[in-house]
Amino acid sequence: MAEKGQIRIALAGNPNCGKTTMFNNITGAKQHVGNYAGVTVEKKEGYTNFNGQELLFIDLPGTYSLTARSLDELVARNVIVNDNPDVIVNVLDASNLERNLYLAAQLLELEKPMVIALNMSDVAEDMGIKYDLKKMAELTGATIVSTVGRTNIGTKELLEATISVAASQKAPGVTVDYGDLLEGKIAELVEELKKSGTVTYPLRWIAIKLLEKDADVIGKVMRFDNTEAVIQKAEAIREEIKNQVDLDIVFQEYRHRFAVEVYNTCLTQAPTTLETRSDRYDKILTHRIWGLPIFMLVMWLLFNFVNTVGAVPQGWIEDGFTALQAWVVTAIPEGQLQSLISDGIIAGVGAVLSFVPLILLLFLGISFLEDTGYMARAAFVIDRVMRACGLHGKSFIPLLLGFGCSVPSVMGARILDNYKDRMVTILITPFMSCSARLPVYTLFAAAFFPPEWSGTVVFGVYALGIVFGIIFAKVFRKYLFSGEAEPFVMELPPYHLPTLKATLMHMFERGILYLKKAGTFIMAASILVWFITAYPMDVEYSKDYDALHDQVAQTYEMKDAETLSHFGITTDEQKDQVNEIVDNMKSTVADATSAAESNQEPAPEVAVEEDSEAPELFNDIKDENKDLFPAAWAMYKNSANLDAENQKIDEEQKSEKLEQSYAAMFGKAINPVLEPLGFDWKIGVSLVAGLAAKEVVVSTLGTIYAVGGDTDHPQALTDYLQNDPHFTPLIALTLMLFVLIYPPCIAALAVIKRETGSWKWMLFMFCYENAFAWIACFIFYNIGRALGF
Repeated sequence: MAEKGQIRIALAGNPNCGKTTMFNNITGAKQHVGNYAGVTVEKKEGYTNFNGQELLFIDLPGTYSLTARSLDELVARNVIVNDNPDVIVNVLDASNLERNLYLAAQLLELEKPMVIALNMSDVAEDMGIKYDLKKMAELTGATIVSTVGRTNIGTKELLEATISVAASQKAPGVTVDYGDLLEGKIAELVEELKKSGTVTYPLRWIAIKLLEKDADVIGKVMRFDNTEAVIQKAEAIREEIKNQVDLDIVFQEYRHRFAVEVYNTCLTQAPTTLETRSDRYDKILTHRIWGLPIFMLVMWLLFNFVNTVGAVPQGWIEDGFTALQAWVVTAIPEGQLQSLISDGIIAGVGAVLSFVPLILLLFLGISFLEDTGYMARAAFVIDRVMRACGLHGKSFIPLLLGFGCSVPSVMGARILDNYKDRMVTILITPFMSCSARLPVYTLFAAAFFPPEWSGTVVFGVYALGIVFGIIFAKVFRKYLFSGEAEPFVMELPPYHLPTLKATLMHMFERGILYLKKAGTFIMAASILVWFITAYPMDVEYSKDYDALHDQVAQTYEMKDAETLSHFGITTDEQKDQVNEIVDNMKSTVADATSAAESNQEPAPEVAVEEDSEAPELFNDIKDENKDLFPAAWAMYKNSANLDAENQKIDEEQKSEKLEQSYAAMFGKAINPVLEPLGFDWKIGVSLVAGLAAKEVVVSTLGTIYAVGGDTDHPQALTDYLQNDPHFTPLIALTLMLFVLIYPPCIAALAVIKRETGSWKWMLFMFCYENAFAWIACFIFYNIGRALGF
């Protein structure tokens, strides 16, 4: 037992066996998600207290094997042999037991106390499958508990069994029989290991792995003292028997034989249903003709769901940050601190945080589709498309991860055994729009397209990324990595309805990571962008703006005097009454505007031209002040025009200051490259900043527009974009296209360098994606202009 009486439990199992569902049911919100040291494989730990005993569950990556061919397998194995958990809980899919028992055979070799959770028992029962659990316990040496993780059936019994096995610390005592020849050689190696007296791992397991020539285990053994003879002995044995057995596959064959023997012995009733419910669904969802259109329809519905439903809470968050900016302006004296907090932090980070609802809904949808088993079918359906470009459906799995984040997507390419398939998959991964790009797409789709079209626009950009990926995969497969593609083999899990709890937890895990990013990296980027946008402070203006304000003020003072004289308003009492009416009119407009914004309706517009008439909005005020209202209306128009003139001068001054900022200097330096695409310096700065993280494109624009905007009346970023005469729907689409194509974030580039093992491929990706982004956007923008858009 670990210190403080805590029992440490390693939860192991194949993908899609229901392991994570059980983990979520048992630990609930008491989870910690991070990464294993030195790798990007996700690490999940969760706590629970059962019958007064504290239990720590470690949810290992889902694997079919522990042969350390992939990083997931290596991590799962190392947690068991290095971290020394008190007990292993092996979750098996009862409806696919023979396949799952192969992993169980490998876990038995680690000689740890083990409990087997025979999960999805309800699915097996529906198929007519029955097992002799007592016989299974005898053959595996493990305690067997029947469970249904989705409905929490058997969870209590599983926890009781786990505590009991952990207390006894009794290992299964069952070994896989590898035949007379191999067993003799394993025994020889075990004796040699005993002689060294230093190896602390299970000696039989070490001996088997040395004969398998497992590089990771060889490295582990070499770190112990007095093991040179062990390594030499293992190599000598391999050389001695290499012509008698195929050491590359013989151990796998015996483990599989063990799994089949346990399965056949324990099976008391074979499946009675030849066609399962999943088979019936697959006739439609994986149909040769309709499978791909159905997949595209599902994706279209997902993105429209995200944009339509997410727009409502997104609007609330935008309004909240706008109100927060307005409060900061009144609470903090005017100066650099006010500008930093309002224009830098709130405008920058707020612009990104407003997209949290959309990110959460996207992950909710993807998590739901994955947990139902549909995404595995999508890989099968996409296989025909992928095969046309030299890949196969298995590449779809890491590419699918790219819709969440490019980093695990690149790492996920390790599941591809073929080097050429792996390299091509890595090189096209950035075309799959990560969640960091979603705020950029939805921002411009919402700003320049009707609500009913915004979801389709975003879906179109995602679909275009897939098309580009297919095209470049074909090119790379033909010219850089030519050769035959490997056959596609993949297990399709049965369909099942995921639990709401598990789906929501997946969604919130990703949401928390996004919030952490916004609260750290993106905040730092926003502050940096604010600095280069707000500075230098002392700039030389082309005009004396203070004098212009004074001139306008004098002009309207004279105009006010002429207006009052025209209506015969001469006494101070009459002037005070007129001013009071004007103040009431301003309050009425402010209240009407606030009410319209709350109801998401257009704000009322009051025309203040020379010959304009008072709107119906002022009818009540007009009826109460019939004699003085004509003069008050004229004075109201003077006041509104004075504010407009002053605002125009302020905007001109801020625009001139912004044009002389460090950000503008940098933006204008690179502008000759981007100008042919219709981009101005603001877009150039945001795109360069976006190389750090794609969300920073949004936060950068938010900061730039806030610094150059009206401090007293902050707006949402979409309003700033719509009011910018430079921005058009065509430029918005061109920018979305550029963000889709140009290189991923620095973190993804670093992982690409590590996974490919060469700076060459990372630089190649950086250069070809930038070049293609420029060429594609140049063609798109100029065709759009030629068509009159």
